[in-house]
Amino acid sequence: MSVWLSILLTALPSASPPAAAADDTSAAPDVAAICAPALRDALQPWIDYRTLQGRRVTVVPAGRSAADLKGDVQKLYAANANLVVLVVGDAEPTADADPAVRTRCVPTHFAEAKVNVVFGSEPQIATDNWYGDVDDDGVPEIPVGRLPVDSSQELLTITRRIIDYESSPDFGLWRRRINLIAGLGGFGPVADTALEAATKTLLTSHLPPAFDTTMTYASWRSPYFPGPTAFHETTLARYNEGCLLWVYIGHGRQREVDRLYTPDGARSILDVRHASLLQPQRRPPLALFLSCYSGAFDAPQDCLAEEMLRSEGGPIGVLCGSRVTLPYAMSIMAQELMASVFSNRVATIGEALRDAKRGLALNRRESEQDKQFDALAKALMPMAADLEAQRREHLSLFNLLGDPLLRLRQPEVVKLDVAAEARQGDVITVTGESPTSGRATIEFVVRRDRFTFRPVGREEFDTTPSGLNEMASTYMRANDTRLAASTMELSRGPFHFDVTVPAEAKGECHVRVYVEGTDRFALGSGDIKVRPASRTTTALRP
Repeated sequence: MSVWLSILLTALPSASPPAAAADDTSAAPDVAAICAPALRDALQPWIDYRTLQGRRVTVVPAGRSAADLKGDVQKLYAANANLVVLVVGDAEPTADADPAVRTRCVPTHFAEAKVNVVFGSEPQIATDNWYGDVDDDGVPEIPVGRLPVDSSQELLTITRRIIDYESSPDFGLWRRRINLIAGLGGFGPVADTALEAATKTLLTSHLPPAFDTTMTYASWRSPYFPGPTAFHETTLARYNEGCLLWVYIGHGRQREVDRLYTPDGARSILDVRHASLLQPQRRPPLALFLSCYSGAFDAPQDCLAEEMLRSEGGPIGVLCGSRVTLPYAMSIMAQELMASVFSNRVATIGEALRDAKRGLALNRRESEQDKQFDALAKALMPMAADLEAQRREHLSLFNLLGDPLLRLRQPEVVKLDVAAEARQGDVITVTGESPTSGRATIEFVVRRDRFTFRPVGREEFDTTPSGLNEMASTYMRANDTRLAASTMELSRGPFHFDVTVPAEAKGECHVRVYVEGTDRFALGSGDIKVRPASRTTTALRP
């Protein structure tokens, strides 16, 4: 749909986890596993694992209509309002006609499309949101996710990967990293450049500086462009290096994302053939596709999200759209999703998606920023000017392919006290308190919407060796906001250390700390404004 989708990630602050619901002690099941008959035995390890965590799982046998299955869910929800639904099985279109296929499938629901049909989408939207919508108002009350497996072995493999992910003792820097891959908007050089700038500004405004982000952008004029021949490899490298969240933003199809278009031709960025190349060095990320069709799990051929999820090195869960998706509603839903995970600190990915959808549908658009964004959406896409209808439609469009009970490991907070202002070359003392002992990475960084250098604008598409080298080196520098970095061992409790303000620093900067403990991790940051050096430097204390 477009790169201005990348105004998505706009809310990642930290807060305390929500209190438990009053009826958590109910004896009624709190998990409904709607399971295809051929997969029932292979589901048992997952049931055993969740039962050990205190969940009460009941198996709802498939082989019946979606309406019958939803009726069972509604009865279970009436007994326990904390219900979670896991759908186990694919949703192949031939299931109704082929009994052998039907034994490994669970039907999905098809909602009427009203807005995206204007842009060529099918008249019906494949959606599991319906199973979570108890009162049929379109807004889900229940977290829902689907494991779209075709065999017992695939289910056993995904269960093992879920257990490995949740029990991992790896608290390395990958847990703070968010990698974005953005396709070209296609609005023209001026508009695309403006959208890139808007992306960086919004990320800076809403994403805490303690998190580390990278951008890989399919415009050869951008500093975030690694080069035409390197773009595909860089996309995979950003996945494989390890990250908390891997995001694709742009056009999409059922089995591939949009291609890279440059003056010398078109190249593949990512498609189903590359699923076997997903080999993360650390833990697999959650994947978010803000694109059309990447999550068309009811298609005759398995979609890109399905192929990736079932790969041995694939993402631990995929949030994705099943039909044509629209930039405006996706951007808001992504904001709500990030707020659910990082501000409200929900416990599971299923809760995060449910709460994001509820926010998309129910939150009032009354702030000045909301009004400006809505006006921009109407101006850019007048054919979809009924913004409320567009938001409502995206409740059905987006689904979780993964386990809705997947636990999200939240960082603890490092409290930092940093001087509000300093000059280049000053020595400042940073004080704080760490909730855990461990190896600390300490960094002095520029604000995320700025560079540590001044990129040179590209007027020509230069594929000579020197031109390709310039693209690659500029890309690396554009994604490195650090001016200085060091490591040290921190003990739990109060700490202090001195930092020399780099001579290259100026304007809005941050000091950030990440602590890798043996059984937990923590992060924090402090803002500092840097002024030009004076003739004499002084030691500042916060």
